[in-house]
Amino acid sequence: MKNWETHIKHFGSYLKLERSLSVNSIEAYVRDVEKLAQFIEMKFKGISPLVITAKHLQGFLQYINELGMSAFSQARILSGIKAFYKYLLFEELIEKDPTSLIEGPKLGRKLPDTLDYDEIVALLEAIDLSKPEGGRNRAILEILYSSGLRVSELVELKIGQVYFDAGFLRVVGKGNKERLVPIGKDAMKYLKIYLNEIRIHVPVQKGFESHVFLNRRGKKLTRVMVFLFIKSLAAAIGLRKVISPHTFRHSFATHLIEGGADLRAVQEMLGHESITTTEIYTHLDRDYLRQVIQEFHPRS
Repeated sequence: MKNWETHIKHFGSYLKLERSLSVNSIEAYVRDVEKLAQFIEMKFKGISPLVITAKHLQGFLQYINELGMSAFSQARILSGIKAFYKYLLFEELIEKDPTSLIEGPKLGRKLPDTLDYDEIVALLEAIDLSKPEGGRNRAILEILYSSGLRVSELVELKIGQVYFDAGFLRVVGKGNKERLVPIGKDAMKYLKIYLNEIRIHVPVQKGFESHVFLNRRGKKLTRVMVFLFIKSLAAAIGLRKVISPHTFRHSFATHLIEGGADLRAVQEMLGHESITTTEIYTHLDRDYLRQVIQEFHPRS
């Protein structure tokens, strides 16, 4: 990693002196290259930036795509990495630019499937909290965005999997794998209101006593119900994007990564396996995951 740090530091100086870029632009470029460095460190420990090939870069692009980053964000990161390799070429540190044959994701006419922070706030504020289902739906969206849960994980969430004192949810993901994910303070606040003031008045059906989120008849929510109320909120605020519960998971990952969060932390919170091998998957300290949320998540 040290090798990367030196080159990235010199790259920042080059952008400042040779290209006279603004501080914000330099920081953005440097962050893009740091993301690549993190991926290489996880996957190919010890490989220098000077010997990276197009294959390494394609693996990285596949990785950030699977983390849920929008095509626009992927394209922007790639442009930062291309600038880094142009710099290495300019300094004659490499003879061939490995990014020259790498194409960015097609931006096309497909509507983006991530939301910016203002759009998320607008959706949250469009919920009618005077209705019981409004309080429940607010808690659901806060959790989807604060913790990056899959909708299937959300509808199966049990009361015993919520640890308010520690600020974590114990989530059962794909393949019955469990993980702990931090829950933001807003999500915690609305979840407490739902459990203490709304759910207690629902006539719970047998077999659903431990499910967190219930419909009016006292059964667990279905994925379709969550999908439908999100669609109706989007219509209420005139949002033209095509969105679903998964959009909140994508937005969670994108906002954290763009804010500068460590890729491994985001990967662990999403419950993703490493793209190609699992032995590089490092177990991250729970306090560190909580710190990542507090430092980089917009709703912290």
